[in-house]
Amino acid sequence: MKFYNNIIETIGNTPLVKLNKTVETDALVLAKVETFNPGHSIKDRMALKMVEDAEKDGRLQPGGTIIEGTSGNTGMGLALAAIQKDYKCIFVLADKQSKEKMDILRAVGAQVEVCPTNVEPDDPRSYYSVSKRLSEEIPNSWYVNQYDNPSNAAAHYESTGPEIWKQTEGKITHLVVGVGTGGTISGTAKYLKEQNPNVKIWGIDTFGSVFKKYHETGEFDENEIYSYITEGIGEDILPKNVDFDIIDHFEKVTDKDGAVMARRISREEGIMVGYSAGSAIAGLNQLKAKLTKDDVVVVIFHDHGTRYVGKLFNDDWMREMKFM
Repeated sequence: MKFYNNIIETIGNTPLVKLNKTVETDALVLAKVETFNPGHSIKDRMALKMVEDAEKDGRLQPGGTIIEGTSGNTGMGLALAAIQKDYKCIFVLADKQSKEKMDILRAVGAQVEVCPTNVEPDDPRSYYSVSKRLSEEIPNSWYVNQYDNPSNAAAHYESTGPEIWKQTEGKITHLVVGVGTGGTISGTAKYLKEQNPNVKIWGIDTFGSVFKKYHETGEFDENEIYSYITEGIGEDILPKNVDFDIIDHFEKVTDKDGAVMARRISREEGIMVGYSAGSAIAGLNQLKAKLTKDDVVVVIFHDHGTRYVGKLFNDDWMREMKFM
């Protein structure tokens, strides 16, 4: 008989799927469909790695409480690991995250705290600050800090990068990734660039985030920061996991273009995806002039569209946002 001992053993080895109707280039565009992970997102990879590394060096003790600020997907990965390893979880989310994400985290046994989005990162009400405070107040707890935790990028260096290299038989020419904590793009890119330094790494950013300008000028411009609707990518801080030196280009995508494209991918490709995947394909299409028919492009599809049923896939919400 062939079976897995628990659900976290099924993390990784996700398929590459050719995109046919939503891309505006003759290049071969392959989606790395991370929704096949048990938590339905790429964050399962780094969540398990962060937990295991914290166990090894003693930061996470038996019976402990895992505390993290998350947009939802990292929380789900951490919760799956916690269930198997008998830890408790408290996750802090900004109020712009979808209700589905909050409900799903509660469904797997996590305590969820919700904080306002429109506050400075160092404001005591921000989800960064609340996460840190809870970890200081609660005995036998561990604050994950996925933004600066090196195990985040390491997970993708060890798994995502090698998988893509093997699946494309080393023919990949471009990697396209929505950038949030930076772990996915930095870890995957590091591995791919070690195999072939000519692989181009394109990061997808959103308007209201600091990444693109900082990458191009070295200036952290607070005037770039404003509230945006896109979930899972962009930041108002500079996470240590973002290796700006390894990224060749950042492309900004509007809230509307990301949302509309996510719906198109679901309807035209039959792959139900979340906001960041829509933004990634919209950004790729904006960069189509840089591609040739001989290129092999891999785009990370981070998470599943079921996380956004009340938003992206709700016509009333789309009209309210003036996206339809």
